[in-house]
Amino acid sequence: MKIKSSDFVMSNSSVAKCPSEPIPEYAFIGRSNVGKSSLINMLTQRKGLAKISGRPGKTQLINHFKINDNWFLVDLPGYGYARVSKKDKKTFQKYITDYFRLREQLLSAFVLIDIRHEPQNVDMEFMEWMGENQIPFSIIFTKADKLKPKAIEKQVQDYIAKLLDGVWEEAPNYFITSSSKNIGRDEVLNYIDEINTGFFQEKKN
Repeated sequence: MKIKSSDFVMSNSSVAKCPSEPIPEYAFIGRSNVGKSSLINMLTQRKGLAKISGRPGKTQLINHFKINDNWFLVDLPGYGYARVSKKDKKTFQKYITDYFRLREQLLSAFVLIDIRHEPQNVDMEFMEWMGENQIPFSIIFTKADKLKPKAIEKQVQDYIAKLLDGVWEEAPNYFITSSSKNIGRDEVLNYIDEINTGFFQEKKN
């Protein structure tokens, strides 16, 4: 897929206020400081489209970006650690879960995992919640440039093993990426393109 246009559309804190256009939507979510903004900028090849901050938890709204005028990329608030009050965390959690449960345009989500770290309980619990609620998602391992190939392979295997040791019968689809090295860009965009193609073909029939 070639990205010809990528435009910020809106930010809000309610799924009811999200764009009403019936076009495919893909949500990106992960723990704070996982490299989500950098990944979005790498995928769209637009530096600064998603705001990057050194302060964890800066994304606090549902952010919609329209790509190629025919699908939405959605930047969601991070879960887990963030320097915000407990009241705010509960608010974020509610509109994150509302978004996933109610957003009909959502075709798939991408859960971002920092490949440098061991499997974290908060990530495992969130993916389990996604599975229980039958929300399709893929894993995106970020920051792959920080590890050597053998270490990357080991980290991925450890994650998959832990997933299969839990409630999963089959491991979710996954991608290995590095925003600074443009690793995984084509794979993620081609995956989205495949889903979009099926969506628009079905719409025609």
